[in-house]
Amino acid sequence: MRLRLTISSILFGSFSTVAMLAQTPAFEVATLKISLPIQGDSFSINLGQVQNGKLTLGNASLSDCIKFAWGLVSDSQLAGPDWIKDKNVRFDITGQAPPGTTRSQAQIMLRTLLAERLKLAMHTEKKELAYLALVPAKNGPKMQPAKPDAPTTTGFQRAGNIAHNAMGLDLLARLLSRFTGETVLDLTGLKDTWEVRLQWAVEPKGPTPAPSEAMETPDGPSLYSAIQDQLGLRLVPQKGPVDVWVIDHAGKIPADN
Repeated sequence: MRLRLTISSILFGSFSTVAMLAQTPAFEVATLKISLPIQGDSFSINLGQVQNGKLTLGNASLSDCIKFAWGLVSDSQLAGPDWIKDKNVRFDITGQAPPGTTRSQAQIMLRTLLAERLKLAMHTEKKELAYLALVPAKNGPKMQPAKPDAPTTTGFQRAGNIAHNAMGLDLLARLLSRFTGETVLDLTGLKDTWEVRLQWAVEPKGPTPAPSEAMETPDGPSLYSAIQDQLGLRLVPQKGPVDVWVIDHAGKIPADN
């Protein structure tokens, strides 16, 4: 049996989508627009930030938007048409909620927005997947908790370097999925935000070494070694049933803002 989920059934049960969308948590003001055309292969992406009740995403594919809204970390957890990952079909999103709105509340509001503006509908299926579990190392995390007033929009990430003043480990798992090319699931149980400073030697193009092969390179630690030594976390290979979200319908052109 598969479970079909629209934004209404996810939050409230089996009432009509039209009726329930009026009752689901929503932004006070929101825009969802097609991003400007990307020139060249290098471009900036905002994968999702929440600060003082304001949510932003920029140059984000529909895949990126869904992964942020539902807390998914890898493309392998999402099945749909190829265009949802196309660099030429991207969106800029801004949503304003009250200042005390939490990240998880803003994510639910984003689900409402995607359902309203892009007519997004999905269902979940269980699939056996190999993945890397992000877990605490033997002596626990070495990261410092984020300062209460640390801006969540201050961060930097590229291959070889992640620096952020207030990062949730679900976002860290999403970034590590990109850099390892594998599904990374946050199983740390650590729900706060953290000061993350991670530097590693970028491997030559090719398969990423397995955790058992992690070692120092002439240019610095491998990604696996750096995660353990600098953050006090580990990546552990596992395999098991994982929820995969299947897109039933989505539009490329947003409804009027």
